Amino acid sequence: MTEDPLPDEARTDRLVRMGESPRNVREALRKSAWIVIWLVFLSSPVHDLASGNHTPAATAAGWLGLAAFVAIYLTLVFRNMGRAFAGTLAVSSLVLTLGALAVVLCLTLGPPWLGLFVYVSVACGTTFPLRVSYWTIPLTAVVMLLVGLHGGERDARNLVLLVVLIGFAMTGVRQLVRTTVELRKARATVAQLAANEERLRLARDLHDLLGHSLSLITLKSELAGRMLPDHPGKAAQQVADIEQVSRQALVDVREAVTGYRRPRLAGELAGAQVALTAAGVIADLPAEPDVEGVPEESESALAWALREAITNVVRHSGARRCVVTLVRRQTLDGPVLELSVEDDGSGGSSGAAGNGLTGLTERLEQAGGSLEAGRVRHGFRLVARAPLAGGRAPVGAADDPVGSGA
Repeated sequence: MTEDPLPDEARTDRLVRMGESPRNVREALRKSAWIVIWLVFLSSPVHDLASGNHTPAATAAGWLGLAAFVAIYLTLVFRNMGRAFAGTLAVSSLVLTLGALAVVLCLTLGPPWLGLFVYVSVACGTTFPLRVSYWTIPLTAVVMLLVGLHGGERDARNLVLLVVLIGFAMTGVRQLVRTTVELRKARATVAQLAANEERLRLARDLHDLLGHSLSLITLKSELAGRMLPDHPGKAAQQVADIEQVSRQALVDVREAVTGYRRPRLAGELAGAQVALTAAGVIADLPAEPDVEGVPEESESALAWALREAITNVVRHSGARRCVVTLVRRQTLDGPVLELSVEDDGSGGSSGAAGNGLTGLTERLEQAGGSLEAGRVRHGFRLVARAPLAGGRAPVGAADDPVGSGA
């Protein structure tokens, strides 16, 4: 296991990013498979060409026309799904060419080719702006009806509702993809703003902590410099004061930095929810934890354990469900807060303790706690325990869920 959870990376390692170009061959194949599966409506034209109802020249022309149609359609959908309309003449020309091919192939080869207008409608819904899609999709259905009068009026009437519905459905899918992209960008912006705010807060705190101390050190240094020739004893006293102030300033800075670096259970639970959801894992987590009576060292150690466990789940386990529990237990050594993270995945590539588990074990031992991790019947479970402050827990509170809302 590793040290820091990266929910964004975990998500993008497992899912193709909506509305974005594939980053590798694997993602390109996934996206292509999702698009190609909808070529089912080409079964009628393919069957028509394979049936031998046309002359060899007409059959060859039909195969060429069908190949050109599919190539243009895949190019339009693959490159433009979820993107804003660029207003380029090339895109508009491709859509018009797609419609023209559908008309020519239907008029020359017969009613079995009317299904091509479904793809023209999809292309209109995925490439044009909404205001244009709203009239080009019905226009596609009207053109199909007119073409159907040439000999396939019944087939055209059966397809008209499908052409309209699928076209408008694709406008909804397109809007969903664009909204997803915008939300991803907004979340990245919010994260950046939060990081900037945290830096400013740290800068303010360090200024408040060090401003007075550094000013006092500067003043006493000047005094010591003036006193040194004639009053070495007083100068030595000033130097001693400088040492005392600088030591106290160092302690204050260390405490401030430690506070910034120490994770909290509430924050880690919220981060775990986001990471698991983004990775497509069903998350069963407790509500806001009650950390009253929990020493800072214990809470920090359990928070690190939770972060490490969730990292393993989203990046290595391949789990579909993860259950996190926080309970107070009475042990022979006194009351403890127990964190359990169990998933239905593999738990990583091996059962051996890695650097992550070793580091967690040492961290929990320093806080007076313990760590257990290993495979269970249906997955992998990590259990971390840290001592609670105060006396021994009552016997009746041997198993008290934390933050359960009870």
